Amino acid sequence: MTAYYRNFLIILVLTIVGVVIYNVVNLEQKPPAMSYSSFLSGIKNKEIKSVLIKGGEITGSDIYNRPFATFSPDVATVIARLEEQAVEITTAPGKSASGGFTSSSLPLLIIMGAWIVMMFFQKKSGSDFAKNKSFSIPTKALSITFKDVAGVPEAKEELEEIISFLRDSKKFTRLGGRLPKGVLLQGPPGTGKTLLAKAIAGEAGVPFFSISGSDFVEMYVGVGASRVRDLFKQAKKNAPCIIFIDEIDAVGGHRAAKSAAGGQDERQQTLNALLVEMDGFKTGDTVVIVAATNRPDALDPALLRPGRFDRQVNILPPDINGRQEILEVYGRNIVMADKVHLRDIAAATPGFTGADLANLMNESALLAARKNKDAVDLDDIEDAKDKIMMGSERKGLVISMDERRTTAYHEAGHAILARLLPNTDPLHKITIIPRGRAMGMTQQVPLDDRHSYSKEYLTNRIKIMLGGRTAEEIIFNQFTTGASNDLQSATAIATRMICQWGMSDHLGPRAYTGDDQGFLGGATEKLLYSEETAMAIDHEINSLIEECYQEAMIILEGRIDYLHKLAALLLEKETIGPPEIDSVITSNQPYGEE
Repeated sequence: MTAYYRNFLIILVLTIVGVVIYNVVNLEQKPPAMSYSSFLSGIKNKEIKSVLIKGGEITGSDIYNRPFATFSPDVATVIARLEEQAVEITTAPGKSASGGFTSSSLPLLIIMGAWIVMMFFQKKSGSDFAKNKSFSIPTKALSITFKDVAGVPEAKEELEEIISFLRDSKKFTRLGGRLPKGVLLQGPPGTGKTLLAKAIAGEAGVPFFSISGSDFVEMYVGVGASRVRDLFKQAKKNAPCIIFIDEIDAVGGHRAAKSAAGGQDERQQTLNALLVEMDGFKTGDTVVIVAATNRPDALDPALLRPGRFDRQVNILPPDINGRQEILEVYGRNIVMADKVHLRDIAAATPGFTGADLANLMNESALLAARKNKDAVDLDDIEDAKDKIMMGSERKGLVISMDERRTTAYHEAGHAILARLLPNTDPLHKITIIPRGRAMGMTQQVPLDDRHSYSKEYLTNRIKIMLGGRTAEEIIFNQFTTGASNDLQSATAIATRMICQWGMSDHLGPRAYTGDDQGFLGGATEKLLYSEETAMAIDHEINSLIEECYQEAMIILEGRIDYLHKLAALLLEKETIGPPEIDSVITSNQPYGEE
């Protein structure tokens, strides 16, 4: 059943209900009927007080104020009798046949008129909804080029061939090859997928049609498919060009085995139209579809097959060289102090995406301007980084001396283990200034980007995380809630070591979980073990964490003088760096190598 006939049935039912209600209300409002003979008898007995005469219809009230209604075939005679009895008489024009029909049919006419108006506007708006929301950016307006995109050299190199296709397609088709129809840019949020798509169009100098995946779906059935057809029709007229679909997973998700009702069915129709249109390109059509998503695992397999999205380009967070290039791009219009070296900033921001680095530079400039500085210095960048990672500084938070001492010893425990254990990241800063939800922080910055981790590194990482709780137990003989996040992180690392990376001597080199979560992760982990194995896994995880905890206890108890000195220094200065840490921890050799 189409939306048109469904609306028609709804209007028809409402019309019938409206007419029935109207007639019932009018029936209830009419006074009780009186026979004509009783009416004449009432006139004779002087029981009629007043009347209203409309044609042959007579309504009125008696001397007891009781309403009545009757009909007289001879109004002139009745009026004479009423005048004899001094009854109050009021007259009004009588209803014509057409007037009565109009009155009784008024609700029907109103509802039918409203239905006609609604159908008119629905048809008009439906055609507007069916129109594509994509917009074409003129070639001259595309000022973004690869100079504005940094940190993704491999992706740029792979996409340069697409640009060559659009500039000179005959060069590549002369030997019988065909142009790639689609390019899927997949990567975590903030890595520059949309910016890279615009740079492709800017470099190629062709029209750029952009639309979001969610723009295809509206409240009216069939609109999404119509927009898909309209989008490709426009693109073919303006070839060579680029169609960019951002967040394609909103419309290109997995189709259910059984057709669902409502919005899910509409999405499936839109996806089917998209698949058909991508297959409908002729060999000579120089139209390239570029799509972006951070959930490639959620896309329908039919969308990813060769012939539709021929190329899938992974755009991952940049390495240290990429971060430096991105900082140079976003630092062009920012006044930087002479002592600021972007290489150092890039080294101190592992895991930051392009969007994170852009936000870092912007926040640094805002902080410097707030302090009325002439240039952005390292302190501003460091404060901006802490604000992004942990939140704003909580200057108004009232902290007791006992809480400050507990936090100082907690962070000192982390720092001493990070400084003494081998194969760990160097210490960058320790602070007990509360930011966001954290009461303090011990920050480590790796010398180089890590892409794989050894068992020793991960085990020492667990020991460092447990160092805060261990220091609280040694000094205060109690536990606080400040170690909750440390315990969660330590448990997560230990679980992955046992279940995913096969780092258990007892369970052997086997993975006990299946992970296909895309870039965002999620609760889609598959368990690949029995209940009996689950007990063994729990035992191994507990043993690993307990072993790391005891090792951390031994180290801190053997270096308790470091613990007291470092905590006292934190209480005095609140934030200390590597020079102050080295002034307290005088040993130059890692623990175990002395």
